[in-house]
Amino acid sequence: MNTSNLHAFGDRLADEVRRKRSAICVGLDPRAVSLPQGFLASLDSPCSIIADAYRKFCCEVIDVVAPLVGVIKPQVAFFEQLGPHGMVALGEVIAYAISKDLLVIADAKRNDIGTTAEAYAAAYLGRGDASAWKADSLTVSPYLGDDSLQPFVDRCHATSSGIFVLVKTSNPGSGFMQDLSIDHRTISQRVADWVQAESLKVCGSSGYGAIGAVVGATYPNELIELRQRMPNAWLLIPGYGAQGGGAKDVKAAFDKNGLGAVINNSRGILFAHQSARYQHLPSWQAAVEAATADMNEALKSETAMGAFGSN
Repeated sequence: MNTSNLHAFGDRLADEVRRKRSAICVGLDPRAVSLPQGFLASLDSPCSIIADAYRKFCCEVIDVVAPLVGVIKPQVAFFEQLGPHGMVALGEVIAYAISKDLLVIADAKRNDIGTTAEAYAAAYLGRGDASAWKADSLTVSPYLGDDSLQPFVDRCHATSSGIFVLVKTSNPGSGFMQDLSIDHRTISQRVADWVQAESLKVCGSSGYGAIGAVVGATYPNELIELRQRMPNAWLLIPGYGAQGGGAKDVKAAFDKNGLGAVINNSRGILFAHQSARYQHLPSWQAAVEAATADMNEALKSETAMGAFGSN
């Protein structure tokens, strides 16, 4: 694929959100203990068998959600723990998602310095022949400094891809470092200001650049302030559902047109069949579909996504 023919990532993401009328990002976090019946005969199965179950399960999830959402986010760790078999499965899941016209955010939280950062960027970012993993976007850690982020920024511009930089993560311990104040700014605010500056450098017709931020739904007050600091950056928001965040908590992430944020939900969608709310449905796939549709409606009811109307 000639990536020079692709629109900038910020505009591509806006197009998908508008096209599907959905800001949901479905996180693909397969866990052997939570898979529906029939995928694994035993939790003690070899890595090759578990990897094949993960591939099959994730591809079937994609079949269900592809008409309803525009973005999926495979969590690399769940595949990586299975060694080479898991990484092959990850590649197949990404390829399948692309075949279904979904944008792919590889959740790998990579970074390093110099040529190593360049290698990570080259490995993940870019469709077609532009990279080995062919992802549209990648989560990246900023804590080695701004020079460690530059190779990823350069790669985004060269391949029409994007990154989401960890700014304020959803975990309870995020304040250990991210809330520390230096020169009248917290570390989160300092990173947010960098993200905004980089997004603004190449801002597409949607009003958003290719450099985005991860901001957790579990910190709604910080989300309000960080949205104001990053008006031209897409926000990837974890923490919805199982971690306690809800539609009202993410309201501030959206602009008046319903753009600017994608809200990740992993366990609440993947394993919806385990929820009492959906156990009456005839299959785990029906539970996945219902949970996705319900989340879409909740976001449209409580946020500016309501501008898109109903599917």
